Amino acid sequence: MNNKQSLLASLQQSRERVLELLNSLNADQVKVPYLPGINPPIWEVGHAAFFFERFILQNLDKLPAYNPALDDIWDSFELGHEDRWQEGLFPDKPDTLRYFDDTFNKVRQRIESKPLTDRDLYLYKYAIFHLNMHIESMVWARQSLGYAPPPYSTSETGELAAQAVVTQDIEIPAGRYRIGMPPDSEHFATEDFCFDNEKPGFVIDMKAFRISKNLLSNAEYLSFIQAGGYENDQYWSMAGLKWRNGSGARHPLFWKHENGVWFERCFDQWLPVQGELPVKHISYWEAQAYCKFAGRRLPTEFEWEVAALGNREQGTFNKFPWGNTMEAHWVDMDSTNLARLPVNALPKGDSPFGCRQMIGTVWEWTNSLFFPYDGFTMDMYPFMSTLQFGDHKVVRGGSCATSSILIRGTYRQAYTPDRNDVFVGFRTCAQ
Repeated sequence: MNNKQSLLASLQQSRERVLELLNSLNADQVKVPYLPGINPPIWEVGHAAFFFERFILQNLDKLPAYNPALDDIWDSFELGHEDRWQEGLFPDKPDTLRYFDDTFNKVRQRIESKPLTDRDLYLYKYAIFHLNMHIESMVWARQSLGYAPPPYSTSETGELAAQAVVTQDIEIPAGRYRIGMPPDSEHFATEDFCFDNEKPGFVIDMKAFRISKNLLSNAEYLSFIQAGGYENDQYWSMAGLKWRNGSGARHPLFWKHENGVWFERCFDQWLPVQGELPVKHISYWEAQAYCKFAGRRLPTEFEWEVAALGNREQGTFNKFPWGNTMEAHWVDMDSTNLARLPVNALPKGDSPFGCRQMIGTVWEWTNSLFFPYDGFTMDMYPFMSTLQFGDHKVVRGGSCATSSILIRGTYRQAYTPDRNDVFVGFRTCAQ
């Protein structure tokens, strides 16, 4: 995305995916019920257009607002989450799509007609990446609501041939490793583009540790359920017990047990739980309880990044486990396989140490609270990170619903520990 051609291609693909996600819903499906983890899809599309309008068209060209009366409606920090369900509060689908199309046409024309300065490129990328964050949220909303998978998905959600998965730890050697992205880079708009919470990067002295080669599988998590892990209080922290008792959870969010068989809902289908697939839709508290049961622990976010990238202090710096170029066919992203591949699949995406599927498939819980790095400064969007600092847990790696143009090994996402509606799982470390 560092030239006009690739920038326009990414903008167009992102636009098409948003429209497919919205237009594939019927009139009843568009009127989604209130859930804390999702947004009304029409509002989400209007909000995405507003971001482009505010940070590109108004910020760079001082263009007037498309409709000033709606600015506070489309602004996520002016309109409370629950208020987005008010009948008649924002325009209907045809009017919202006209706003969306008008905004995107202006942005496209601007890219085509004006010089591509670093400042402009940075803002274009930021807005496109923001749009792709909402693409992911529109995908997990379909899972939460039991809707069909994204129309552009290539996933085969039927029966897979059983594969033996051997649980194995990888030894990560002690050493001095680089964490995060460089600050104040002259390439801030191109190869060093990142979000504010990824910088300033630093060097850490890491002790040797052992981390699972694979994501935790359904079979491993099922052993926790069958051993009474949800009923045994000793595996749960005080906060975990509060969540478990308040939610009534006795298994992953989208699982059910019928006639002696475990099923999981994958969008609009109930499928038998397959042991070799990664467990997903797991809260931090469930991951923590499993670790206590198994005599394991969650990695810190710095251990996770070292295992994924292996960026030693004196050596090549890579943004991906395999190098510095995204290889989208080596990972489960862009709603391709929707976390329906075995945990030992996709060996080409292995990290330098041999850890598998550390990019894509499911976000991975770490044991780290989300805090800024020392020397943190806000980027142009002040709410990218600051509202989550202090009470969110860090997840890493991206998921099957994440866009491959968005992610890198230094990318930090954060969820509250109760979140289990997103595509999130975990891998464990030896004690």
